[in-house]
Amino acid sequence: MPREITGTLTGRGLRFAIVVSRFNRTVTSALLEGAVQALQAHEVDDSGIDIVHVPGAFEITLAAERCAATRRYAGIICLGAVVRGETPHFEFIAREVSRGINEIACRHSIPVAFGVLTTDTMEQAFARAGEGHGNKGYEAAVTALEMASLLAQLS
Repeated sequence: MPREITGTLTGRGLRFAIVVSRFNRTVTSALLEGAVQALQAHEVDDSGIDIVHVPGAFEITLAAERCAATRRYAGIICLGAVVRGETPHFEFIAREVSRGINEIACRHSIPVAFGVLTTDTMEQAFARAGEGHGNKGYEAAVTALEMASLLAQLS
């Protein structure tokens, strides 16, 4: 029988960084609330949660890179909201943030969860930042927890 390796959702004793954009704060504050709730619900102590505020989505990757380089965290949760406008700005930001987050994860072998909304409208962003398990901040935190456990097993 093949051996299966699956991450768990127990965060006891682990430390996470949440890097959150202030731009579109009404959305990102709800994502942040969801991420913190998820970590707390899975036994991460408040002292194990560091919240790093950055001006906008573009700055998320630099702060996440610095967090990863410290090797203090079991995972990093990146939260932001990029909403399509009338210019190509949306495409540039969304592409660079998603690429940067993936590169940080691979370079440092640390879970860097993608909780950056890329939506066409603010209504879509609000729908993805609602309460409970539909909240993409909550989902990103759960992903970081599971991947931290999985990577620890693969070490």
